[in-house]
Amino acid sequence: MAQRTNELERTTSETSISVRLDIDGEGTTEISTGVGFFDHMLEQLGRHAAFDLQVKATGDLHIDAHHTVEDVGIALGEALKGALGTKRGIRRFGWCIVPMEEALTRVALDLSGRPLLVYDVAVPAEAIGNYDPDLTEEFFTAFTRSAGITLHVKLLAGKNSHHIVESVFKAVARALADAVSVDPNRSSQIPSTKGVL
Repeated sequence: MAQRTNELERTTSETSISVRLDIDGEGTTEISTGVGFFDHMLEQLGRHAAFDLQVKATGDLHIDAHHTVEDVGIALGEALKGALGTKRGIRRFGWCIVPMEEALTRVALDLSGRPLLVYDVAVPAEAIGNYDPDLTEEFFTAFTRSAGITLHVKLLAGKNSHHIVESVFKAVARALADAVSVDPNRSSQIPSTKGVL
């Protein structure tokens, strides 16, 4: 099987992002965005998807973290799309329900090439450290658009904002791990009746 890696840089007047992704990694991460809680969430994403993931971002944090978080989502989505190539042999679909103490999140996704986010997660806190929880939806909006993923995220239970957001990232990670995995019975096939994803 071809090596499923990608490395890219994305620079705008607001941010500078570099990403290196190895889908078939061991979950090692090296993350630096200047937003501590977001770094922690990207570490969860890499670890629980078993992706080797390096992200370095500098942005206009003197304004707020919005541009940085959104642009990391764009860059990471582009990196994933590139690393998957033709998507030959992948399982394509992934789903997971993850508990994080009292929080419980359900995720289902399809590496369909059709970007769509359905996000039903209410977070009570206005901030987690210097992180605005509303940026979680912004991140996944950017990520799904760039990667071409249909992603459904629903919070089933939860009170603690940290636990809620962390359960979202972990559930997405585990669903991604399943979706990108190679089906040994269909390793030469594109998982679509169209013949392309």
